Amino acid sequence: MDPRARREKRPSLLDSRGRQPKRSQQGGHMEKPIGRTRWAIAEGYIPGRSNGPEPQMTSHETACLLNASDRDAQVAITVYFSDRDPAGPYRVTVPARRTRHVRFNDLTEPEPIPRDTDYASVIESDVPIVVQHTRLDSRQAENALISTIAYTDRE
Repeated sequence: MDPRARREKRPSLLDSRGRQPKRSQQGGHMEKPIGRTRWAIAEGYIPGRSNGPEPQMTSHETACLLNASDRDAQVAITVYFSDRDPAGPYRVTVPARRTRHVRFNDLTEPEPIPRDTDYASVIESDVPIVVQHTRLDSRQAENALISTIAYTDRE
């Protein structure tokens, strides 16, 4: 048989029970959103200096927000400090079925996040989202990158 005449079959996607997933699970809309509406990042710190080209190597803290639902997520971030009242809420929108990486360095309204200061944050959304926290510390030529999933309680 001529190899050009033969069509190669693409492997089918099957769920854990060997069934074809519904259309909405094959790259379309999700039937059930994933994530939670309230998250906490207990550790935060933006170094006051950086080493390397900006903006890529600027020391920063980032909340990576995934909205896999069919509705835009209205997100409010409140920042807590050890020695003063909280700041915020900082408001961002994560469009439906999109991700948004929010650098805490870039949050300015209602006030900038202070550098060289310990803080924590609570992230609340009107639709379920997933939150991951990352930090790039480039104070030295040998950079450090940390990442962790944020905490959420059962809703």
